[in-house]
Amino acid sequence: MTDVRIGLLGLGTIGAGVVKILESRRAMLEERAGCRLTLAAVADTDLTRPREGLDIRTLPMTGDAAHVLGDPAIQVVIELIGGIEPARSFILRALAAGKHVVTANKALLAHHGAELYEAAGRRGVTLGFEAAVAGGIPLIQAVKEGLVANRILSVFGIVNGTSNYILSKMTDEGVDFSVALKEAQAHGYAEADPTLDIEGMDSAHKLQILVTLAFRTFVDLKDIHTEGITRVTAQDIAYARELGYRIKLLAIAKATNGGVEVRVHPTMIPAASPLAAVAGVFNAVFITGDAVGDLMFYGRGAGQMPTASAVWADTLDIARRIAHDVPALALELPSAGPGALPPAPMDAIRCCYYLRVMAQDRPGVLSRVAGILGENDISIANVIQKGRGTREAVPVVMLSHEARERDMRRALAAIDRLPDVAAATTMIRVEGGRA
Repeated sequence: MTDVRIGLLGLGTIGAGVVKILESRRAMLEERAGCRLTLAAVADTDLTRPREGLDIRTLPMTGDAAHVLGDPAIQVVIELIGGIEPARSFILRALAAGKHVVTANKALLAHHGAELYEAAGRRGVTLGFEAAVAGGIPLIQAVKEGLVANRILSVFGIVNGTSNYILSKMTDEGVDFSVALKEAQAHGYAEADPTLDIEGMDSAHKLQILVTLAFRTFVDLKDIHTEGITRVTAQDIAYARELGYRIKLLAIAKATNGGVEVRVHPTMIPAASPLAAVAGVFNAVFITGDAVGDLMFYGRGAGQMPTASAVWADTLDIARRIAHDVPALALELPSAGPGALPPAPMDAIRCCYYLRVMAQDRPGVLSRVAGILGENDISIANVIQKGRGTREAVPVVMLSHEARERDMRRALAAIDRLPDVAAATTMIRVEGGRA
């Protein structure tokens, strides 16, 4: 039986999960791969810290990644150190040496994916990244292979468990953002510095990878409109519920006439939609293809074992190919197609909008606000006004019919200049139709 030798870079949470799966399910994995699987080297900067569920004394540990990258007998390198550098240099070195690579590094792929895919294709090796998007959900393989007969029309969903946990807490328990964030950190769902998650950047990284596959076009991260959830208030969540909606941080990509919308932002969706029921740290992604119609992928988007499961999906596929002399094909790597779509400008998108205007309770204020919206081709579908009869500014909540982003931003700038408007107007985009 062929022996496939594997080198692991990084024995953190996910790396430890990869080793646990090999140790507990070796017979099953080897039977499915048709070869022996040997963990030949594990490189990490910390050789003494205990890893729960592992006896590191039994592992082929090294403090130098060069021992993995320079060993000609190692055929597959699993990169789980994260970050941009030195991960990028390590992967490029492994690919140049003719080693197949598996990674969960979504930030690296979002920033340098085109370079890495080209390097793998040039050397005739595989670069697997199932674990980079949506944790244990087998999403990458589905888009790459299961939907090859389709022209993808849209990809959208919840791809960040931290933000979804926070918004779920705010929705279900009525707590403020800061309280929900602290609880997420206490449970280990949010990092000490949660910026990447709560400001939408992690979702943008994952969306960039999905767009590359689904639309066969490379979109620069700077062209992905990205907003986080830090300005979503318990008040907005309560008004959304009253209107029949829930607020979620969505990653959205849609084919349009001559382009593709690519955006990440808080979004109101109808409470009856399946996406509204996705709670806690779970992820869900909807894909619409012109042949297959609508698909939904749901599951744990992060965590040690779900992500390690995705790492093994790629690793086992590579091991099977090595064992049976099946070559890697450049066609299997992401690439820009002949009809690659450019990113559509954000100010050209059309959707419905939720607005919360903080205005003094004086005669004519609502009519002036409505007049500004009308002057910018925006019509109102619903209005809620509470707290009447006070000297304080009161919220005037409006839901618009479909409008253009450029027109809405122009209207908001004019509304916020009104002397009776006390604070910047809150705006949240609405998707999925009427509640």
